[in-house]
Amino acid sequence: MKQLLTRLFSPILNIFENNSDEYILKPLNRKVVLTIGVLMTGLAILILYLAWPDKIGSYFLPPLIFGVVGLTALVVGSLGSDHAVAKLIGNRKK
Repeated sequence: MKQLLTRLFSPILNIFENNSDEYILKPLNRKVVLTIGVLMTGLAILILYLAWPDKIGSYFLPPLIFGVVGLTALVVGSLGSDHAVAKLIGNRKK
């Protein structure tokens, strides 16, 4: 199942895994990325729920941005390699 999802989300994962820089990854970084993904996706769902019937036209951009960022963080945090997580967080050796 993980291989199927990795192939399905490979365009997103390739953005973060295509570099060969050295990186520093702490064990907590993957959990931080997953937490940010859950919070951002939850915020997008909450905004859509609160604005659904009447104001969806004027409140469409924030849930879209929060949703894309949240889903990207969830995909990279759950399916990405250590290098992808480190690149998303920004922990690279100088």
